[in-house]
Amino acid sequence: MSPVPRQRLLMVAAAVVIGLLLLDRLVLTPLARHWSYRTQEIATLRKSISSGAGVIERARRTQQVWNEIQEGSLPKDAASAEQTVLSAFDQWGRTSRIEIASIKPQWKRGATTRYSLLECRVDANGTLPNLIRLLYEVEKSPLALRIDAVELTSRDDQGQRLSLGLTVTGLRLTQLEAKP
Repeated sequence: MSPVPRQRLLMVAAAVVIGLLLLDRLVLTPLARHWSYRTQEIATLRKSISSGAGVIERARRTQQVWNEIQEGSLPKDAASAEQTVLSAFDQWGRTSRIEIASIKPQWKRGATTRYSLLECRVDANGTLPNLIRLLYEVEKSPLALRIDAVELTSRDDQGQRLSLGLTVTGLRLTQLEAKP
């Protein structure tokens, strides 16, 4: 081969290599990156759709539970709400055959203005089976109550008489009134 055509061939080969390099850097690599990003985005969207479909499937049950919570919430009037909880504990105490020593209700603000909480500290005395029965009665109650803390203390050497300290929170679907 003569030097001129050889130089042309080398220049064409160098131009092709440079062209391929530019094609890779400017088109293929960004396209591959974009393809990978879109693949991840599609996977995320499919997961979101699947999650949304699950929420839709559970919507009726969620609405049913919310309706039960609303029905079991304490009355909007603070005095009525306290009376409801006190009456319920009186009934549960008689059913469980325990002695309720004290109930100390205290109103608390909710995290939002849509609700308020009635926190009750309950002290009761009885035998272990009877105190367990009280806890069962509180838990199965249709009232929107949550047991926050349970403390058991023995009142005798044999552990037959126990003292129960119970912190229960009730839900009222109205905001706490301002103190006069």
